[in-house]
Amino acid sequence: MSAVRVLVVDDSPTMRGLITAALRRDPEIEVVGTAADPLEARAMIKALNPDVITLDVEMPNMNGLEFLEKIMRLRPMPVVMVSTLTQAGAEITLEALEMGAVDAVGKPGAGVTAVEAFAELGLKVKTAARSRVRTGGRIEAVRPRADYRAAPDHVLAIGASTGGVEALLTILSAFPADCPATVVTQHMPGTFTASFAARLDKTSAATVTEAVEGAPVIPGHIYLAPGGVAHLEVSGTTPRCRLSQGDTVSGHRPSVDVLFRSVARLRRPMTGVILTGMGRDGAQGLLEMRNAGARTLGQDEASSVVYGMPRVAYEIGAVERQLPLSRLSSAILDLCSASPRDAQMIA
Repeated sequence: MSAVRVLVVDDSPTMRGLITAALRRDPEIEVVGTAADPLEARAMIKALNPDVITLDVEMPNMNGLEFLEKIMRLRPMPVVMVSTLTQAGAEITLEALEMGAVDAVGKPGAGVTAVEAFAELGLKVKTAARSRVRTGGRIEAVRPRADYRAAPDHVLAIGASTGGVEALLTILSAFPADCPATVVTQHMPGTFTASFAARLDKTSAATVTEAVEGAPVIPGHIYLAPGGVAHLEVSGTTPRCRLSQGDTVSGHRPSVDVLFRSVARLRRPMTGVILTGMGRDGAQGLLEMRNAGARTLGQDEASSVVYGMPRVAYEIGAVERQLPLSRLSSAILDLCSASPRDAQMIA
């Protein structure tokens, strides 16, 4: 397999050097050029035809979002955003992921070295090179079902990684105010999840928050695991969020496997959903949920940005049925409905 050819775009010479050095440590990656701004990058894209671009969020002449919009409209290709670890940087990065960027990493900050910040950059770039690039622009909001009533004791658990911002925005924007009690683990830098929860809250009729210790898991509420901080679990006769410090599981903290396994131990109706993402986190946990009586769904290959996690889950028998992203929200709500008739619709 030939090396993944990367163009690094950042206005800071120091940052271009750090990103280039991080990528060159991987023998399967070739940095074919660097650009200081979008105008220079545009010419280099035409001349070098890279497989992937790493793109700074804030640059002169044209900011990263404007340039990303032009890339996705005129020459769609995989883009990995490189963002400052600030609230403003997180919000802009989330916009970029919504517009079609494949993934994002944070820049080195206070107490974070370049080696630590860019530890996963090579893997993200190689994953981006194999991903499906969405070209449709911003995600359109879906009108929630007005007549829906969630089963009061049902718990819904969702896991996602690369491409999950698009998938979760698409699914949760269709959730009504009386949605199932929902817990979500999405792999993303810790500084991004609070902003992502706030973004989801604006697009969904339900209440979306970053999970906190002891929060009751109840209908009408969606709880997002805090990125990089702790594993999100659900436990108790009256289910509550539990945040557990501990080692990474399946290479991640928070881990989808940890969330799914905790839900599998609940003595109540449950549904598990595994979405786009690289690796295998969540597959084994979803199998435990299905073996415990849960209904389980997986995102299909054609609509996944990266068909990794849902593929492994499907291959080991954890996924009851695969569906395209456009049909998942309706199918999920049917399974978690107070009406038994709805739950039979996708059987």
